[in-house]
Amino acid sequence: MSENSSEAQEPNAAQAPANTNSEATKTPTSEKEKENTTPRTEGAPKFGTKAAFKEQFKAFSKFGDTKSDGKHITLSQSDKWMKQAKVIDGKKITTTDTGIHFKKFKSLKISFEDYKKFVENLAQSKKVDLVEIETKMSDCGAPGLHGVASNAKIDSTIERLTDVSKYTGSHKQRFDDSGKGKGLAGRKDIVDNSGYVSGYQNKDTYSKTH
Repeated sequence: MSENSSEAQEPNAAQAPANTNSEATKTPTSEKEKENTTPRTEGAPKFGTKAAFKEQFKAFSKFGDTKSDGKHITLSQSDKWMKQAKVIDGKKITTTDTGIHFKKFKSLKISFEDYKKFVENLAQSKKVDLVEIETKMSDCGAPGLHGVASNAKIDSTIERLTDVSKYTGSHKQRFDDSGKGKGLAGRKDIVDNSGYVSGYQNKDTYSKTH
């Protein structure tokens, strides 16, 4: 009986190393494999925690609304913010996309916490990096500053169009050498009945005492 029992136990002893090897194959053998088994989201900062993002929310929620307390934002204010931050680019994300997700909250204005959910849902549906969106919206500047370059371009155009030294033809005749307009004389030919020939420069210089 003892010999049979010892023989019966021998196969179990032979199988033990096989189980040890199978467990070893499940354990990462390199640092790279260990990194892959670690969740990437662990320890990552949450969206909307940047102080700059909160300040921007407050600023844009007051833009165009003098009665706003900066705690709730409308769709139009949000669209302005995202356009200025170039989050809404007309291709990857459009105002149609923002409208669809904003209306899910069934309110004309939403709080800061709901707004974070709105941006998160938008980023997820459009497959856009959430950190990139937050960075753009935090660093886009105060409301309205994106139009400074355009205003400078307009001023340059106006200056060019009003520089009389560059005028030619009949337009040039409307101004004197100093750039002052001649009025009616510059727009219409007035007949001179003084008796002098056209172009005479010494009119009224003849002394009557002679």
